[in-house]
Amino acid sequence: MTTPGWKNWASEAPAPVEKKGRYIADMTPQPLIRLLLAAAALALAGCASLPPPQPAPRSTAPTDVAGTRLAQIARASTPPGSGPDAPSGFQLMPEGPTALNARVALARQAQKSIDAQYYILQADGSGLLFLHELLQAARRGVRVRLLVDDLYTAGKDELFAALASQPNFELRLFNPLAVRTGPLTLRLALSLGDVRRINRRMHNKLFVADNSVAITGGRNIADEYFMRSDVANFIDMDVLATGPVVPELSASFDDYWNSAQVRAIGSLMRVPIDGEGTREWLQANLVGKREPLPERYTDVLGHPTIAAQLAAGRLEQTPGDGRAVADIPEKITIQDPEASYADSVTQRTVAMLYGAREQVVMVSPYFIPGERGLEMLEQGVKHGVEMIVLTNSLDATDESLVYAGYARYRMAMLKAGIRVYELGAKLAPRDHQLGDFKSSTGRLHSKLAIVDRRRMFIGSMNLDGRSARLNTEIGVLIDSPELAAQVGRFMPLRALGAYQLQLTAGGTAVEWIEHNPDGTSKVITDEPGAHWLGSFRDWLLLRFLPEDLL
Repeated sequence: MTTPGWKNWASEAPAPVEKKGRYIADMTPQPLIRLLLAAAALALAGCASLPPPQPAPRSTAPTDVAGTRLAQIARASTPPGSGPDAPSGFQLMPEGPTALNARVALARQAQKSIDAQYYILQADGSGLLFLHELLQAARRGVRVRLLVDDLYTAGKDELFAALASQPNFELRLFNPLAVRTGPLTLRLALSLGDVRRINRRMHNKLFVADNSVAITGGRNIADEYFMRSDVANFIDMDVLATGPVVPELSASFDDYWNSAQVRAIGSLMRVPIDGEGTREWLQANLVGKREPLPERYTDVLGHPTIAAQLAAGRLEQTPGDGRAVADIPEKITIQDPEASYADSVTQRTVAMLYGAREQVVMVSPYFIPGERGLEMLEQGVKHGVEMIVLTNSLDATDESLVYAGYARYRMAMLKAGIRVYELGAKLAPRDHQLGDFKSSTGRLHSKLAIVDRRRMFIGSMNLDGRSARLNTEIGVLIDSPELAAQVGRFMPLRALGAYQLQLTAGGTAVEWIEHNPDGTSKVITDEPGAHWLGSFRDWLLLRFLPEDLL
């Protein structure tokens, strides 16, 4: 299938190949930590190893769910249709409290199964609320399967083991590290004998209830993703899905759950018996202490809370042609970078971008295009496509070194006519349409791509080399002009709190335009958040670190 435009829009379409560095980055783990621990690795390499894998029972998402309440609500909420072209239903969730409470509401309605897959699951207020609801569902007889990437699980073994001891609650870890105790830096140091294991992670975010309603997007399970942090909160995006796309997402979960890259937690640590002591421990640490977050009656798009929609028996879904896209779990074992890129979530999304005729909007918190990525953007402009990029400013990013890598391409992008915006840490909280930041600053974490105001990607993927070739990712490709228009309603870049970048009159430097709520604006010539010491440090590190490590 071809589409008029500057390239074909199809999964087979040629996608640019990054030869020198990253593509367009969740830095995980931070390169500075890797650098500081390199010397220790020489002495510690090989000190720790994983026990031999033990067979784990295979399981799949249930198909006998038609009689569940969630399946009935999903059918009532999804546009009618049958066959491969049947539409799915989607509801955007740009507000943090809505996104967390939606997971809680679905967990409370589930009758057959809950499948949850996350890169980060913290034992903070949000994480404990989430785990509490999963445990309560398991105690009602719902089969719970929880899959977590192992990188950030330090200090949670006791909690995870206690949960795994409970009936109907299964917990597995993706690509586990050999060292189970100690802080993250120590676990990394003691595991550096297998650098590939550390450097390749499961970045997926997925929640499926009764194989009927799913949530995917950019949010991990931690306070800063749901507007609960006192320091900095992420602007992020999830989408709630119903219809044919949900079994596709469930099939991806099954692939991971049953893969060789996953270990049952009982094969890595001792799981206690389900006795009185374990239940008392869980009672003290989880049960009865967590409540959903305060939430507006309607969100920025005018949707009632998900709990209210479920109580009414119908979700306010927008129809769209949806396809689940997910990397295979074996991707982390592929040595050849081009083979790991082939048919990846990134490759399919970039193929969609190549089909643009009028406009491409790319939203990525960490953005390093690389030479070939820059060429792709420049070619789009030459073919009359408006190319727009939104990323974090230096004062908003939590990875200044990644920002320094992106900044090397900024002048070239502006000279090529690419429109560049950077979210301001202090600008974003001025408009509370996405939630109350209180005293915290704002950071971008959404992963979105919109083509010609109708075709979209929403998921876990950053447009970067790490997502393309090292980490695994998941998301949905959606064809829906109505859904794309909704993004424009709550995300006008100036109102969102983003600096608009431009070149100086002589074209030799970058300026930041700050747009104020009253319609006025001012030009800033000093980079927001820049400090000479940090800038020098990042400049120095970039001299030695290849772009692939950013």
